Amino acid sequence: MTSQSASTLRSRYVEQAASDLEENRRVQHELAERIKVLRQEEALLLDILTLAERLGPSAESAPLPEQAHGEAEFAVPAESPAPAEKPAPAAKAAPAAKAARAGGTSGGGAGRVRRAANRPLLGDLLTQLLGTYQEPRPAKELREELMAKHPERTPTPQVVRNTLEALVAKGRIRRHKQQRSVMYSLVPSARSAAAAKS
Repeated sequence: MTSQSASTLRSRYVEQAASDLEENRRVQHELAERIKVLRQEEALLLDILTLAERLGPSAESAPLPEQAHGEAEFAVPAESPAPAEKPAPAAKAAPAAKAARAGGTSGGGAGRVRRAANRPLLGDLLTQLLGTYQEPRPAKELREELMAKHPERTPTPQVVRNTLEALVAKGRIRRHKQQRSVMYSLVPSARSAAAAKS
């Protein structure tokens, strides 16, 4: 092998290694962002489960929005049911919700996340924000105001929309469609309850 061909081969290896390293860093960045989103979604789902458990049996009759319901089923670890029977979603959710309320962990392995005991639910924070307005507000503005007032909370736009839709399903807020945008407001009874608290 001549010195020129060896030099060419070496430069190809260096280029390939640099390219592989750049691709590896790009994938690491994407995975870090995805993990951040999944942690936010997990916090939302724990909030929804806690809220559902607080509301008790009346909450089971109100269906959750399709996306939030589907995510809750996959996010909550449960024992494998026997082939002939399937446990109700509420039965799956109970251990995770109890662990979250106790400040413990839910899930297993690397996915364990400790939930702050005094951390307010995202739904409660959004309801409080809506209580300060007489007119309906879009989810985007509510999210921006939430992050301004609570910098430690950085939910994704999708998490905020899912939470708002869960509150609509519970009858705590109303959805208003104006042309292509969707806005939210408190139901009158929730507004008077919020005014009584403050």
